[in-house]
Amino acid sequence: MQIDFISDTICPWCFIGKRRLTRAMALRPGIAFDVRYRPYRLDPGVPQGGIDRARYLAARFGADGKLEEAHQAIAAEGAKEDIAFNWEAIRRTPNTVDSHRLIRWAEAQGVQDDVVERLFIAYFENGEDIGDIRVLSDIADLCGMDGTEVADLLESDADMALVEREDQLAREMGVTGVPAIIFANKFAVSGAREPDVLVMVMDKALDMADAVPGDEGSS
Repeated sequence: MQIDFISDTICPWCFIGKRRLTRAMALRPGIAFDVRYRPYRLDPGVPQGGIDRARYLAARFGADGKLEEAHQAIAAEGAKEDIAFNWEAIRRTPNTVDSHRLIRWAEAQGVQDDVVERLFIAYFENGEDIGDIRVLSDIADLCGMDGTEVADLLESDADMALVEREDQLAREMGVTGVPAIIFANKFAVSGAREPDVLVMVMDKALDMADAVPGDEGSS
């Protein structure tokens, strides 16, 4: 079953949603899953070098205490998925186009899931700047890619237009928030849904596939 997971690398709910999707897939061991991570940029207007996170959050969300409440709620949900959100460690909000380019290249080498997981951990738990080419090349190395080659590619504009186009395509499809998960090109789920919900959607997609006529005479 193909699963398209549309997300941004600085979206905390996407980190939670990824962990929940992993748990859901474990509940259906008989299905061969093909998960593909697709780009979405929550704020394409962030400058290429990133921006001070405290200043960015103050400008975007204000200083009325609601952000702290949101962080507490997200952290509580994250703890259920063994995620230790470390808000104080995050100093910069990056432009995420380079992290999405890395994810795109990781797909060709079969390490996309590992790269996405390490990007989330680097940003949300370790407070690393995932807009920094050195950080991204180190993650590539850890996942079995050639970090030096990745660094060279990131210094260029390789696949930047493709990532931006995929982001735009997601918006044209009606995606307004992430994570958004598409199962078998048939059913879409938005938000970090619990595994039992995701399993129901998987089963529904399988039932629909089994009901497609025309396979009887293929053997």
